Amino acid sequence: MPRMVTKRKPSRKAAGAWPFKHLLGLQGVSGAHVRALLAASHPYIQNPERSVDSALTGGTIANLFFEDSTRTRTSFTTAAHRLGAHVSNLLGAFSSVSKGETLIDTARNVEAMGAMALVIRARQAGAAALIADHVRCPVINAGDGRHEHPTQGLLDLYTLAEAHGRLDDFNLKGLTVAIVGDIVSSRVARSNIAGLTALGASVVCVGPAGLAPRSLESLGERVHVSHDFDSVVSRADAVMMLRVQFERHSSAGESKNSPAIASVREYRELFGMTGARAERLKASAVVMHPGPINRGLELDPEVADGPRSVILRQVTVGVGVRMAVLEACTAAA
Repeated sequence: MPRMVTKRKPSRKAAGAWPFKHLLGLQGVSGAHVRALLAASHPYIQNPERSVDSALTGGTIANLFFEDSTRTRTSFTTAAHRLGAHVSNLLGAFSSVSKGETLIDTARNVEAMGAMALVIRARQAGAAALIADHVRCPVINAGDGRHEHPTQGLLDLYTLAEAHGRLDDFNLKGLTVAIVGDIVSSRVARSNIAGLTALGASVVCVGPAGLAPRSLESLGERVHVSHDFDSVVSRADAVMMLRVQFERHSSAGESKNSPAIASVREYRELFGMTGARAERLKASAVVMHPGPINRGLELDPEVADGPRSVILRQVTVGVGVRMAVLEACTAAA
């Protein structure tokens, strides 16, 4: 049974429906349950202006973001509003955590004010799971350290399925996805690897040895590591570029370098998605990025804004995915 299951009610739902109160990660979640969330997202994504009759109407969703965020927090806020819920935003710098209060005490106090669900982002891996063990309401992980970012993984899966005409069953068998960049620091990569392989895709992790270690192959039999982007780019059905997370590495003085890469210039030459590399992609291949983008480093502007890019579509899809997750988790609580 997956780690994120802390309560499972006797279900009256159709087989394969999402039965878990929390969403803390995608590792260990079955393909059937991943598909259930993607299928539940579909009507919200395809018809974002549809009238919604939601159990969340009039309730309150609390965003507890102890780490900076633009896309994720705004997306969850928009999702909750579309479901008719109120939103309480608590940011780390303005919370009692800055005075020494524990994350658990903060979460329990917010729950005591009537929050129906808590959306948690924190610098500490495992923070969302820790909070989930100490509150009664659903907890949704919006990114915890280097661990996972499950709703980002889900929206990426939906975007990929849409781009390749797989929305009927979300079966990604036969597709190869290259995840390129700072994979060792990326919670997005971990959620994507879990979700992609659960749906049948193969994953190639690409980057310098310090950012894409061979140990990543332990994440699944369809997970492989390459340190040669040029040998991978022409056979990928999607390329997901990742930002180098300099803030998670020791920096050398004030230079924008990481000990895992020799230099920014060399990194771009070897692992950047340049216009020349984009021209070598399959005709059907797409370019993805979870954001924020370091333009001119991992992704050139003409690629980020070009016809192969589905980056803004990922952002749009994210609202519908988060609507479905909020509904599914509160329904299972």
